[in-house]
Amino acid sequence: MDAGEELRGAAPYCCSTCDGGEAGCRSLTHLNRKTRSLSTSSAGSSSEYRRTQSLHGPSPVTTFGPKACMLQNPHAVMHIQDPASQRLTWNKPPQSVLVIKKIRDPSLLLPFKELCIFLTEVKKLIVYVERKVLEDPAISGDENFGAITKNFCTFREDLDDISNRVDFIICLGGDGTLLYASSLFQESVPPVMAFHLGSLGFLTPFKFDTYQSQVSQIIEGNTAIILRSRLKVRVHKANWEKKARVDEKGIILTNGDIESSRKAVQYQVLNEVVVDRGPSSYLSNVDLFLDGHLITTVQGDGVIVSTPTGSTAYAVAAGASMIHPNVPAIMITPICPHSLSFRPIVVPAGVELKIMLSQDARNTAWVSFDGRKRQEICHGDSICITTSCFPVPSICFRDPVNDWFESLAQCLHWNVRKKQNYLSSEDEEF
Repeated sequence: MDAGEELRGAAPYCCSTCDGGEAGCRSLTHLNRKTRSLSTSSAGSSSEYRRTQSLHGPSPVTTFGPKACMLQNPHAVMHIQDPASQRLTWNKPPQSVLVIKKIRDPSLLLPFKELCIFLTEVKKLIVYVERKVLEDPAISGDENFGAITKNFCTFREDLDDISNRVDFIICLGGDGTLLYASSLFQESVPPVMAFHLGSLGFLTPFKFDTYQSQVSQIIEGNTAIILRSRLKVRVHKANWEKKARVDEKGIILTNGDIESSRKAVQYQVLNEVVVDRGPSSYLSNVDLFLDGHLITTVQGDGVIVSTPTGSTAYAVAAGASMIHPNVPAIMITPICPHSLSFRPIVVPAGVELKIMLSQDARNTAWVSFDGRKRQEICHGDSICITTSCFPVPSICFRDPVNDWFESLAQCLHWNVRKKQNYLSSEDEEF
């Protein structure tokens, strides 16, 4: 039996053999990395996910949170699945759920309360809610709902780690709630079910009218998912002896005076990394490196480095093409470049990008990650970007392809045009 026959004869990975154990999951994930030589490396510890120079990018993990994983197709070639066949399954019944609600939005109070009562009293799930959500006077002042909130588990952003406690996530709001959910998990992300209760709703395919049947179907498992790749971003500061200060608006300033021993900060980004000129009136002047080689210098308002998911956000407003989330790629889009020939480009997901201020730059630059954590970039600082091994498993309403085109049509009105009139045989004579 050759290696190919042995691989085809192996049992499909569905997490049942590991029974939820960490060691079993890691050993099977290591086996997958060992057989898929095009995109991953078998060297190193099984607990580390090392990127290689493969143009296909790193192989994303297929376990999402404590209990969820992706149902694998035993007939898949080299374990690379058709996106239409990506299905979610549970190795154990889910017991906990994180409910993310847009803060201080009165229109979401009733859906939030209805959903939480359904999850706790009907489905008997442990509900996690951010503490500042319950501090809303409209919620804390409701005595009837107060009996329900006493059973909630609360957490605080950047202070409490809930990565191994939540089985799946429900978002109530717009696309921003999904981006916020992504930022809470710096490694494996539980499956995310997003309800369209915001303004645009490109990433939120579910309607709240039939939430009970839809949530019940998710808990039963075997639903379609789409793996939205993220960017792993590392910000290296030249002088970390001066720790950044944060002002009252959440903007990170560099000229602090508190010592810090950190050398780099890492972020997981779902939409895009934006480097811009900030409040300066001068052109942004930054060098762009690809795998260590200088490929160009961006002179303009800035540059956007986005995922395929982010290609329909800020990037498309700057003139970029729209890329389906299943395409393994990174998009580079200039913002108002002072050049007639600088067009957006798409590079393979496996490359590593680095952005630095040019030596002759007249001013500093500013960077933000999914619109948050905005901070100043000075001479000597660098931003390293590559595809993350930890995607966001977004639960689909139908399937990855139909949901995406439905969002293009409904949210962005893609290719909306008045129909051309039919030309009859009599008209053809003229």
